[in-house]
Amino acid sequence: MLEAIRRAVSFLRQKQILHKLGVVVSVTVIGIACYVLYHMLRGIDVEEVVEAIKQTEPRQIALAALFVAAGYFTLTFYDWFAVRAIGRGDIPYRVNALAAFASYSIGHNVGASVFTGGAVRYRIYSAWGLNAIDVAKICFLAGLTFWLGNAAVLGLGIAYHPEAATSIDQLPPWLNRIAAIMIILALVGYVVWVWTQPRGVGRGPWTVVLPDGPLTLLQIAIGIVDLGFCALAMYVLVPDEPNLGFVVVAVIFVSATLLGFASHSPGGLGVFDAAMLVGLWQMDREDLLAGMLLFRVLYYLAPFVISVILLTFREVIMGTRMKRLRQAGAPPGLDAGPARKAAYVRERSDKGA
Repeated sequence: MLEAIRRAVSFLRQKQILHKLGVVVSVTVIGIACYVLYHMLRGIDVEEVVEAIKQTEPRQIALAALFVAAGYFTLTFYDWFAVRAIGRGDIPYRVNALAAFASYSIGHNVGASVFTGGAVRYRIYSAWGLNAIDVAKICFLAGLTFWLGNAAVLGLGIAYHPEAATSIDQLPPWLNRIAAIMIILALVGYVVWVWTQPRGVGRGPWTVVLPDGPLTLLQIAIGIVDLGFCALAMYVLVPDEPNLGFVVVAVIFVSATLLGFASHSPGGLGVFDAAMLVGLWQMDREDLLAGMLLFRVLYYLAPFVISVILLTFREVIMGTRMKRLRQAGAPPGLDAGPARKAAYVRERSDKGA
């Protein structure tokens, strides 16, 4: 069975069917979202949206910002976990945190996060001796953590409250509950699969050893906590009335986020917003839009600006260090990476002694 699946995937890759299918899915999702937004936003009073933003209590905004910060803090453990999973426990957490924060905040805003986030990670981790294959493995494991967390949140949330998903996919609640149970069973099956013996994916140097059972549970926990904090930030900002409950908002938020990722549009722009408007149709549209705009500022815009500033300072500091090394007589090709710099400094110290 597994061999048949591998052959099918190999055939699809050779014919570039998966790539073409992905493009079709992205275009379809964006097209549907634009159509939905056009109809949902007709008659919206912009002045009322602005007024709703002004009337939002500072306490709400501060609490949402706190949840966003907690979410990004949890997100840094995606890289911390992935880097240690490939056997590079020598890289300190601060580097993992910068790589994760910068790659996700830039990837969310620029779009095509697989490539933009990977480029940011490579720029940071290459200074520590990691090559492109290592960074690709980190991206894969970090993405796996994200998707496992999504599967857990959606599976548990929809199984508990299937009506939340019905507002988006328009399927009967009983069918959504069955789908949620299947997601949970698949998740349990995967945990059992990696628990029984070491598993790997890929070939040759691209082989990635999957985390075992206990580590997979840790992955799922990291993903759930991250998504939970993000959903809490949105829950604080949406209108209080009608009070749909946190689980409903969380399910709709995660579903909208996944649709945004499927579209590959920057920040899920348009797609995420349409899904939220459809899913939370009971709420006042102007008030809901105000909350969504505030969420975008807190979750997308502010982290993007902060990450650009941090990366700029990092480049300036690294450039200054390289200049000092060259002035000290370092070879022109010396990497600015901490490992090679340390070796060079030790070599000069030994010669001085």
